[in-house]
Amino acid sequence: MKIALPDETGRMTDHVMTGTPLPHAVLPRDPARIVYSAAHVVADPFTAADPSGPAAVDWEKTLEFRRYLAGLGLGIAEAMDTAQRGMGMDWPRSLELIRRTRAELPDALIGNGCGTDQLDPLHARSVDQVIGAYLEQVEAIQAVGGRLILMASRALVRVAQSGKDYERVYRTVLAQCEQPVILHWLGEMFDPELAGYWGSRDFDGALETVLAIIEENRSRIDGIKISLLDKEKEIILRRRLPEGVRMYTGDDFNYPELIAGDGQGFSHALLGIFDPLAAAASYAVAKLGEGDVAAFHAVLDPTVPLARLIFRAPTRFYKTGVVFLAWLNGFQDHFVMVNGAQAMRPLPYFTGIFRLADGCGLLRDPERAASRMKSLLALYGA
Repeated sequence: MKIALPDETGRMTDHVMTGTPLPHAVLPRDPARIVYSAAHVVADPFTAADPSGPAAVDWEKTLEFRRYLAGLGLGIAEAMDTAQRGMGMDWPRSLELIRRTRAELPDALIGNGCGTDQLDPLHARSVDQVIGAYLEQVEAIQAVGGRLILMASRALVRVAQSGKDYERVYRTVLAQCEQPVILHWLGEMFDPELAGYWGSRDFDGALETVLAIIEENRSRIDGIKISLLDKEKEIILRRRLPEGVRMYTGDDFNYPELIAGDGQGFSHALLGIFDPLAAAASYAVAKLGEGDVAAFHAVLDPTVPLARLIFRAPTRFYKTGVVFLAWLNGFQDHFVMVNGAQAMRPLPYFTGIFRLADGCGLLRDPERAASRMKSLLALYGA
């Protein structure tokens, strides 16, 4: 089967589809690595609401995708950046998402994004305000039995004067958490408003602050996810974590080698790229658990060029590529996104994703994917 795809000048060339869908595998209950997929939301394409307003969500399709992830044995990182948190999904709708997923999948491994996004950073005036915003979300999520992922706070960046303010905030908030939480270090490539998080624009300074927070509160911390797209920085932090505190890679560029690990340790995973790569992730980590490291790399290594394209700068628009693949793979019937985010990438981005996903065996039904790709090309006049 072949499909004509345009290059950046509009010249059409045939792409011969050669990929074979990956085999199915489910992670066992005690996998070699804990794997969370940060999951996207499916927009309601029939809403009369403007994209710039409150998010209109197709709840059934959104939950259907989460059932798929749980069926693969994957954990779900809910209401996080991949779900367009802070880029279309506000706190009330995020809480609704958390409630619905918890009710739908009560036995699944789910971590829920807990932040301060109900507090407009422009209106933040004090550290106490930030603490209050965090605690409001902590209480709401724990009230439905949800586990927490403490997300980075834009408001805290604006009001904190030093790393000591971060230590105070996390000390106070963690004291109210009923179960060990996952901390989240999200780099400015994902959210420019988080530049200088942990009280320093210098990695070494930020590192010391976050390690001080973890050491002081280690009994309340399951692990930390670091999303800096820099494997060396992740490894530096990983090697300095106290015993019992897990590293969850958030590096969507270097995940195979970080998950595989080295002689001094390895990373678990909490990744946005494991939304479109869910089948590859479950299969590869299952093979890793069987001791078949070669099969692990054979599946995941070829996906890295695709991940680097999806997460290319401006990285914060990676959600567009994630939802595009969800549409190609039949998890939703349209390519419409919350906040109109489907318009945030150019046509060559989509054709590149199509080619690479085909080559990696990530198109579940190649004929359907080709048909949908043709409909998108027609929209662009190709």
